[in-house]
Amino acid sequence: MDPIARKTKDTQETDGVVIQFVTFRLADAEYAVNIMQTKEIIRMERITLIPNAPDFVEGVINLRGNVIPVIDLKKRFHLKSGENDTSSCIIIVRIDKMEMGIIIDAISKVMHLPQSDVQPPPAVLAGIGEKYINGVAKIDERLVMILDLEKLFTFDEQESLKKL
Repeated sequence: MDPIARKTKDTQETDGVVIQFVTFRLADAEYAVNIMQTKEIIRMERITLIPNAPDFVEGVINLRGNVIPVIDLKKRFHLKSGENDTSSCIIIVRIDKMEMGIIIDAISKVMHLPQSDVQPPPAVLAGIGEKYINGVAKIDERLVMILDLEKLFTFDEQESLKKL
């Protein structure tokens, strides 16, 4: 059985599908991505700038001999940008057979959520908008927005990222 979609007796729903997410902070909000789309999390490192790249592309990194494009989600989502600090990280994710890094402010934790706890995104979301959001989960009185990585980029943007 798929490791992210497993039945568990730990949750209140013994028949429910449980999904694992990596949660992180970005600006003043908390986001999550499906752990199956996450390859690894690395410390912030030197990013090589690429001339004429889309504005949300911070540049590229060399990760064990592989050139990986690095995306600044704050720019992509039109959020207030600030300097990266010691808690900033890069999550290496896989989107449509392509690896890329996304800069985050801080990693939170890995969460196991029953699929029934993930609600559809509200019609109007402050900040990034609902087109990038797959769902919203309420955890300990806070909202975690679950990103739909497949919708972060248009087909043309994905093609240009492959050329970096």
